[in-house]
Amino acid sequence: MSIPTPGADCALCPRLADYRLANRTAHPDWFNAPVPSFGDLGARLLVVGLAPGVRGANRTGRPFTGDFAGMLLYQTLTKFGLAEGTYGADPTDGLTLRDCRVTNGVRCVPPGNLPTPAEIGACNPFLVAELAAMPNVKAVLALGGVAHRAVLRACGLRAGHVAFQHGALHRLPNGLMLADSYHVSRLNTNTGRLTPAMFEGVVDALRDVLVKDIY
Repeated sequence: MSIPTPGADCALCPRLADYRLANRTAHPDWFNAPVPSFGDLGARLLVVGLAPGVRGANRTGRPFTGDFAGMLLYQTLTKFGLAEGTYGADPTDGLTLRDCRVTNGVRCVPPGNLPTPAEIGACNPFLVAELAAMPNVKAVLALGGVAHRAVLRACGLRAGHVAFQHGALHRLPNGLMLADSYHVSRLNTNTGRLTPAMFEGVVDALRDVLVKDIY
């Protein structure tokens, strides 16, 4: 199934387009384009991050691949049966997702790893299309407050419909379960704001939601 996605030279956000061009000039062997989602559209779980990291997904072309954040994310998904294989920080590592899909609220890498509100809004229609193209989606895991608000917006809700809170599970009016976790960034893990046990607790709770959906 084909869904609307930003083109390689998407110009919706001039600042991001300029940054992409600068990275292409400096690193012509990198991906340097809007990063596509990873995983099956038939999955019941969608993981939504903030944006590609400059030396991570912007370099490799796969979400959360090539920098530290992917280690905790994919190792945890594997532990709970939502991924198979070994994460090797490379799109050719053979890692596959099971009943899970991974994307970002903003598809292009932003300077300083922080998109502006206008850039988040400009990319939101792609998240709307993503959710609409997933016929079996039951739950969304938002990594961080920006992703949380992007998901609410994509579901036609106000940013303040429910507040972001690590570990919270929110049942949205459209039936989706929205789960919140601090972002799996090196900053959060190095400072202890997010520990592997904390993140595993969120994914474990989501797995229970999916299991109950089956039975």
